[in-house]
Amino acid sequence: MRFTPLILSSLFLLLQAIPAQAMPTYARLYKQQYGYMPSCHACHTEGGGTPVNNFGKSFKDNGKNAAALSKIASLDSDGDGFTNAVEAQAKANAGDKNSTPSKVGTWLDLASLIPKEVQALFPTIRSWLPKDATLTPADIAAAKAMGATLSLADENTIYIPVENQRPAGTALIFPANFQGKTFFLLMTTDKQLKISKVQVMNAKNVPAAKSSKAYERLVGVAAQSVPAATGTDIDAAITQAVKNAGALLYLRLKGA
Repeated sequence: MRFTPLILSSLFLLLQAIPAQAMPTYARLYKQQYGYMPSCHACHTEGGGTPVNNFGKSFKDNGKNAAALSKIASLDSDGDGFTNAVEAQAKANAGDKNSTPSKVGTWLDLASLIPKEVQALFPTIRSWLPKDATLTPADIAAAKAMGATLSLADENTIYIPVENQRPAGTALIFPANFQGKTFFLLMTTDKQLKISKVQVMNAKNVPAAKSSKAYERLVGVAAQSVPAATGTDIDAAITQAVKNAGALLYLRLKGA
């Protein structure tokens, strides 16, 4: 399958509809609890797909559901002297000790939603469209047919750089797993969804991921056509993670 002009046109239409973008499941729960959409920094250190902060860890440890937000409301996850509920109600970030009810910071601003590692790979870009990539049962089934394994837990944020009011590519941060340990990768594509770069973003749990040769082999491959992973080594783990991320990217933008 090719990333056709029609798909590109649909992607362009997203620029006209930012308020209507989809919301990941956990963000929807947050909105139900506190009345507004959080940014990915509520639970993640550097935006969607990156390691979780202490608030995100508490949320995860308590079930990652609506009840979890109530369970952790009285905690002070970031250790700044204010409970999670007090901070969230004031639109402060309960996962960042530098964000308090009296000084909430810019964590909800659009410019703050783009991880600095992503911005560094598009140095000339000044406008961004973060698109929440939610998954339906049909998406999960379609991914399986593509040889990818996705679940609702893989919902993520796609970062779309915008140049001259048109998409200039995409970026996605996502987890990979090797021997029971998780590390994080950052992938960028051009506007035709061909992979332009894959790099380690956080691999402190799996140092071997930093020296893998898999990254070079994946450059130039269409996101929806990443080859199947073979074997059980670190290269296979990276290839499977990129295949899953590529399927997510293609399915959500194809259906935009």
